[in-house]
Amino acid sequence: MKINSHNEWDKLREIVVGRGEGQAPLLFTAPGQISEDLLKKANRLAREASPKWLIDEINEDLEGLSNTLKSFGIKVYRPETSHVNSFFATPYFRAAGDYCYNMRDLHLVVGNTVIESPSQEKHRYFEAFGLYDIWYEYFKEGFRWIAGPKPRLAGNHMIIYYDGEKNEYEDGQKFIKLTEDEILFEAANTVRMGKDLLYLVSRSGNNLGAKWLQSVLGNEYRVHTTEKIYRSSHIDSTVLALRPGLVLLNATRVSPETCPSVLNSWEKIYFTDIVPAPESTVKFHKDVRKKVHKELASLGIQSSLDSMASDWIGMNILSVDLNTVIVDEWQVPLINLLKKHKITPVPIRFRHSYYMGGIHCSTLDTVRESKLESYFG
Repeated sequence: MKINSHNEWDKLREIVVGRGEGQAPLLFTAPGQISEDLLKKANRLAREASPKWLIDEINEDLEGLSNTLKSFGIKVYRPETSHVNSFFATPYFRAAGDYCYNMRDLHLVVGNTVIESPSQEKHRYFEAFGLYDIWYEYFKEGFRWIAGPKPRLAGNHMIIYYDGEKNEYEDGQKFIKLTEDEILFEAANTVRMGKDLLYLVSRSGNNLGAKWLQSVLGNEYRVHTTEKIYRSSHIDSTVLALRPGLVLLNATRVSPETCPSVLNSWEKIYFTDIVPAPESTVKFHKDVRKKVHKELASLGIQSSLDSMASDWIGMNILSVDLNTVIVDEWQVPLINLLKKHKITPVPIRFRHSYYMGGIHCSTLDTVRESKLESYFG
């Protein structure tokens, strides 16, 4: 089939599901040549934070997701991972470690166009290679394949700032935003709604990225920006378009006063009753991941092991069609809420989204039975 996906809800026909192989991303900040001893020590520490049992469980749950999708007659692609955890250098930085797990993060499918987004995360510089075999297969039928300009990421491109608001998921009054020196955004900062896309300005997307995206898509599309609803990464645990005229909103981040105006005419489901991360998840993060992060830092190596996703990753759901969504079985209140709105939830086991990413994050729909429409007049 040809690539064709205009929104988040039409009947799903083909999709990419990520893989769990990999380890903590590493960014080498020490000057000069990186010694073999330092590489070996860094990789050993990173593996401690991603032990075999954890990778096995992640892959087991991804396989379960794939099988669930196949049960609906959906064709499932999986990325290639031979480049994962390879050490690399650019003229501006050196890094090692990446995953091919979060398929949604770096690829935006708009109709018959695939846009590879220029991430602000240095360790993700070559992550898109994992999908190249899939794209070349689709290219036999033809599609528009666009890659955003590779950012240099020289120096500090993230700004810490403070304001009067407090948010438990963002460390009190401390917030992070991107500079506007280069085009930076991840595709998961967007919600696709036909001719309209909602774009979150945050630590994973700047205004320049939205401007570039609008220029690439042209006048047939409208890119709407919002920065009042959430200050961290990605939008797909905050705003989820379920079908034309119905949107699921994270009520701890979105209020009637801050809801993006493009959604004014839609029915809104404000959701608050998220189930928190299991104690075992929080314990492993505290006892293992954070300690490895600290030891890596003592070697002059940055990692992302000091943080994990908020509880709201449980809101990260995937629509199979207008009336069916795949959801984490742990999120019983969300499951019951969806049923009240005549949406059939399909619960699956997804144990490690707090470290890796949710169901929507780990997938990328490439073909839906849809056509380009305007849902906002």
